[in-house]
Amino acid sequence: MLYRAFLRLVDLLPLPSLRVQRLIAIAVIVSQAGIAVTGAVVRVTASGLGCPTWPQCFPGSFTPIGVSEVPVLHQAVEFSNRLLTFAVTLCAALIVLAVTRARRRREVLVYAWLMPGGTVLQAVIGGITVRTGLLWWTVSIHLLASMLMVWIAVVMFAKVSEPDDGIEAVQAPAPLRWLTALSGVALAGVLIAGTLVTGAGPHAGDKSIERPVERLQVEIVPLVHLHSQLLVGYLALLIGLAFGLFAVGITPTVRTRLFVLLGLVCAQSLVGVVQYFTDVPGALVAIHVGGAAACTAATAALWASLRTRERVSAPSLNPAVQSA
Repeated sequence: MLYRAFLRLVDLLPLPSLRVQRLIAIAVIVSQAGIAVTGAVVRVTASGLGCPTWPQCFPGSFTPIGVSEVPVLHQAVEFSNRLLTFAVTLCAALIVLAVTRARRRREVLVYAWLMPGGTVLQAVIGGITVRTGLLWWTVSIHLLASMLMVWIAVVMFAKVSEPDDGIEAVQAPAPLRWLTALSGVALAGVLIAGTLVTGAGPHAGDKSIERPVERLQVEIVPLVHLHSQLLVGYLALLIGLAFGLFAVGITPTVRTRLFVLLGLVCAQSLVGVVQYFTDVPGALVAIHVGGAAACTAATAALWASLRTRERVSAPSLNPAVQSA
C-alpha cells in the first residue's frame, strides 16, 4: 500500500528521458567518488575532528562554532565534507525517482534503491569513525564502503543505459568474464592493503596531542610492499585478460574500456611510487584516493560491458512473403 502511494506521488513528476536518467546516474557516480576524495582531504589536513561529534558538529550545534580548541580551517574542511553528504543523498534520491517514474525494469530499480541505502550506511560508518576518534580500522571501512558504492553506481549506470525490452547479449566467453571478476577481487585486495598502509602512515586525520589518534601498530614498509605486490598481481590479471579478450574478438566499447582501465592502473601505480619516494605528501594522498575510485569505476565498467542487454529489431519480411 505504501509503495502504491509512493508510485502515485512519483507519477506527478515529469517523465524523465533516457538521457536524463543517464545524466543523473553519472551524477551519482561522481558524487560517490567525490566524497571519498574530500574524505581524503579531511584526513591529510588533520581535520578529521574539526566537527568532534556526530550527527551534530559540536554539542548543541549542527554547524561549526568558534572554539579555540579546534582551528577554524579544520572546522571548515570537515563541515564541508559533511555538507557534500547532502549532494550524495540528493543524487541518490533523484535516481530512485527517475527510474521509478520511468517504470524501468526490476533490475534497474534494485540498483537505484541501493544508492540511498548505501548512503545511509556510509553516514552511519562516518558517525562511528568520528565518535571513536578516527580509529584506523573505522577509517579503512569508510573508504572501502565508498569504493563499493562507486562500483555499484557504475554498474547501475550500465543497467540504466540498457533497453528494458532488450535481450541478454554475452560479449565474452564465461572464462574471461570470470577472469574479469577475479580482477575485481584482486582490486579489492589492493584497496584493503592500501587502507592498511594509510592506517600505519603519517596521515592520522588529527594531530591532537591530548587525544592522539590510535594507529595501526605495524611497520609500514612491509605493508607498502604488500600493497604494491597486490597491485602487480591485479595488473597482471588485467594484461592476461586483455590478451584473452583480443584472442576471441571484442567490441569497440569493451576495447575502449579495457585500454582506459589499463591506463588508469599504470597512472595509479606511478602516483604510488612517487608517494613512496617523497614521504607521502598530502596532495598525492588525495590524488591516489581519486585514482582508486577511478580504477574501481573502470573495472566495474569493464565487467558490466561483458554481459549487456541489446535491443533486437524485428527482421523485415521478404517481399514475396508480404505479397502472399
